[in-house]
Amino acid sequence: MHIKKYLLKCLHRLQKGPGYTYKELLVWYCDNTNTHGPKRIICEGPKKKAMWFVLTLLFTSLVCWQWGVFIRTYLSWEVSVSLSIGFKAMDFPAVTICNTSPFQYSKVKHLLKDLDELMEAVLERILGPELSHVNATRALNLTIWNHVPLVFIDEQNPHHPVVLDLFEDNYNGSASSTPAPGRTCSAHGCKVAMKLCSHNGTTCNFRNFSSATQAVTEWYALQATNIFAQVPNQELVAMGYSAEQLILACLFGAEACTYRNFTRIFHPDYGNCYIFNWGMKEKALPSANPGAEFGLKLILDVGQEDYVPFLTSTAGARLMLHEQMSYPFIKEEGIFAMSGMETSIGVLVDKLERKGEPYSQCTVNGSDVPIRNLYSDYNTTYSIQACIRSCFQDHMIRNCSCGHYLYPLPRGEKYCNNQEFPDWAYCYSALRMSLAQRETCIDVCKESCNDTQYKMTISMAVWPSESSEDWIFHVLSEERDQSPNITLNRKGVIKLNIYFQEYNYRTIEESAANNIVWLLSNLGGQFGFWMGGSVLCLIEFAEIIIDFVWITIIKLVALAKSLRRRRAQTCYDGPPPTVAELVEAHTNFGFQPDTAPHGPDAGPHAHEQTPPIPGTPPPNYDSLRLQPLDVTESDNEGDAI
Repeated sequence: MHIKKYLLKCLHRLQKGPGYTYKELLVWYCDNTNTHGPKRIICEGPKKKAMWFVLTLLFTSLVCWQWGVFIRTYLSWEVSVSLSIGFKAMDFPAVTICNTSPFQYSKVKHLLKDLDELMEAVLERILGPELSHVNATRALNLTIWNHVPLVFIDEQNPHHPVVLDLFEDNYNGSASSTPAPGRTCSAHGCKVAMKLCSHNGTTCNFRNFSSATQAVTEWYALQATNIFAQVPNQELVAMGYSAEQLILACLFGAEACTYRNFTRIFHPDYGNCYIFNWGMKEKALPSANPGAEFGLKLILDVGQEDYVPFLTSTAGARLMLHEQMSYPFIKEEGIFAMSGMETSIGVLVDKLERKGEPYSQCTVNGSDVPIRNLYSDYNTTYSIQACIRSCFQDHMIRNCSCGHYLYPLPRGEKYCNNQEFPDWAYCYSALRMSLAQRETCIDVCKESCNDTQYKMTISMAVWPSESSEDWIFHVLSEERDQSPNITLNRKGVIKLNIYFQEYNYRTIEESAANNIVWLLSNLGGQFGFWMGGSVLCLIEFAEIIIDFVWITIIKLVALAKSLRRRRAQTCYDGPPPTVAELVEAHTNFGFQPDTAPHGPDAGPHAHEQTPPIPGTPPPNYDSLRLQPLDVTESDNEGDAI
């Protein structure tokens, strides 16, 4: 009850504001505002009033339009990029080194025996059109072949291509014709393609290649993936090149280092890789000064003579520079170093600092990315490469029921192989070519807000020279193999020099192009230029809006009470009594109640009617007067309302 009285009192006080109607309120605003246009509408004559009204309306529209433009520009969250150059001592980058051959052929030969024989037969069939010679010379294990075979595609008639299996002497399929049996085909006249089938061979597609070299290389890598996916990781590590075999000499600045200063990780494409200055267990090493003499110097032996012949066609080393505690995606971001060469790599540092939400979709540590980072088992930092590959592996498991050998595997899942998942190659190929899958992963993954990139300047020279190779190979052979004979040659050795070119580093930083100060300055400038107003004018306008609201509330309350009274009057059938009728009722004894006693105790005059006492009190005429709401002063009058 007290709350109701308080609200009514507030309503009455606000009603006594600048006006009781909308018209009075507008007149009061135009007469008292500090904005120039509305004042002239009130003060000037009729013609000038019309002119000033049009001008005020026009300039108000211009201000609203300009405000909309500035607000939309501000909400677009644009950024400006600033480039600054700093000079300071920096930590040396992490250096990852891999052999281009993932395994030593002498250690994996027993696993690849059937596949190598099949590969030799495929090459003979591609190079020679006669198939009978192949069948006569060897017995092949076609179990691997039947899962993913290579075929010839005869496109002499582009509208009706014909498919021929390499190990069949007639065509096994045609679009609309049946060729003659015994007709042969070779790589010269036909294209070599990979046949991928699913659902027991009911659904097939063909992956075409422009060269037979590409076709057999991709086919062999796919079949080798099926084999290595079934080998435990510990055995795969043992089949690769050890750090002692790969790293012959190491020098960082003036301090000697060995293969023990490197951390091993296993990469499916390159086998055992070794990282210098990764920063996982020890503090990152600083570089004392720029220049080759203060950098990292390595001598490697890639052991080219023990490469897997059909799996690796490139000889040399693969290396990458990256930040500490970041996973090296060396296949995508690394560079090659040639055998028999000294490769010098000068490094410049670029630091990228991106603005976060809402300016860009970058992430600080990947915690807001809805993809499980499969590379987090290495305790490495987030990167968009890790996210995209984790996303692909997730799609691979959901669509193909198994994970691909080239990516980390979540717990409880299995790698794809032909025995347990015979349709995996078809599924993997379809997923790899799917544009929707790539777009989904790109949309979900976010860039890192802070990143460091190493720009490299690479130069090469022949090493060792002809005049010095004899003694250099003698010394290196003695150190590694304790042999007086030369066990190394130019085909296997690589020399690397990695150093900072200079200590100047570039910082590329994003900042907000339009901040709140810019927005307020432009809004105020436009309002002051077109309307001659300020922030106080906006407060006045807000005040008048509040008054509009209160007047509307008062009118709605009065309307509601009026409707309530009308509904109360509809309860009587006839019209309300007049004053004369009420006076007559007050003085007419016929309207008085009968108060004579009844019953056995009634006297002899019980049947006579005694004058009654008036039963209707005189009306209070003042209560019939209607008082307007806007002149109510006291709290009691407020209660009457």
